[in-house]
Amino acid sequence: MSKRILVALSGGVDSAVAALLLKQAGHAVAGAYMRTWMDEGEQGIFADCPWEADIQSAKAVAAHLGIDFEVVNLIDDYRERVVNYLVDGYRKGITPNPDIMCNREMKFGVFREYAHNNGFDGMATGHYCRTDTRRGGARVIREGVDKNKDQSYFLALVQPAQIRDAYFPIGELQKPQVRAIALRHKLPNAERKDSQGICFLGKVNIQKFLSQYIKETPGEIIRQQDGAVIGKHKGLHNFTPGQRRGIGVPSNTDFKNYVVISKNYATNQLIVAFDEKNTPGLYQDEVTIHHLNWLQTPVAEKTELFAKPRYRDASQRIQFEDLGQNSAKIKFEHPQRALASGQILALYREDYLLGGGFYL
Repeated sequence: MSKRILVALSGGVDSAVAALLLKQAGHAVAGAYMRTWMDEGEQGIFADCPWEADIQSAKAVAAHLGIDFEVVNLIDDYRERVVNYLVDGYRKGITPNPDIMCNREMKFGVFREYAHNNGFDGMATGHYCRTDTRRGGARVIREGVDKNKDQSYFLALVQPAQIRDAYFPIGELQKPQVRAIALRHKLPNAERKDSQGICFLGKVNIQKFLSQYIKETPGEIIRQQDGAVIGKHKGLHNFTPGQRRGIGVPSNTDFKNYVVISKNYATNQLIVAFDEKNTPGLYQDEVTIHHLNWLQTPVAEKTELFAKPRYRDASQRIQFEDLGQNSAKIKFEHPQRALASGQILALYREDYLLGGGFYL
């Protein structure tokens, strides 16, 4: 049955091919670019964000496909729901994940609402993931066929209702197939490079961005092995556990590199150690996750599942134990490196996304 579908055209090849495939399937397709970059008055630090090129690319794709196109202004929503979340997280000493929040709050939140309010039956993106429909009509998410590009991890916090009318046309394809389709149909962005990083930051360094919002609070860098003061930092918000670059102190010892182990906010000290397998606190085989979100029926029993500690991590076998109050104990089959508070653990049964929760 033909549907009226609004495609989130980012300017990249993935969303362009998604729109093409939906049109070929007989749907009434339109495209929209989500304008989320910062206001022009703040462009000094954000000058490298390629929004103008992205819009032109998305507009050219829509013209090539013969579909309607518009730019949807979501700047205020993005600032409130994603940018503020990012800054507040770093202020509190955690490591937020703006890409996951952008999917929940923006693409499958505000943008989806916009599509419905304008008469569309559903919305589509260029995510590398798939949906299945269960008995009773419930939609569930599966990993994309291309395991190197799978983006199901980024949907771990969306609500079941948000994917009820979502389409992921390229989830059954490998990335080279997507490029080949774009070239075969002469899409104007067929050879455009994939975007990297957070859109509103562009190429801006995260520390440079945070410096506009969080005051510097200098303190000591402490070596875990002997408690020695080996340097100074400009603010604990600039660091995250597992970080190896940009610490500001050279190792110069047997070619070993320093890594951030923890942040002591009581003393304003950054704790570092040599990056080794047996370094205390660097690897964990057991964690507790909180604020669990379920895309399927919640798991209430102690059972074996799979999980992705980070995007692009391979699925890890885990023991899941429900602790009540929307939290669970997770025991990994193999110890995991530098699990940072504020990040997300995505939960799976085989290749089906169950949901996810926060490390705290």
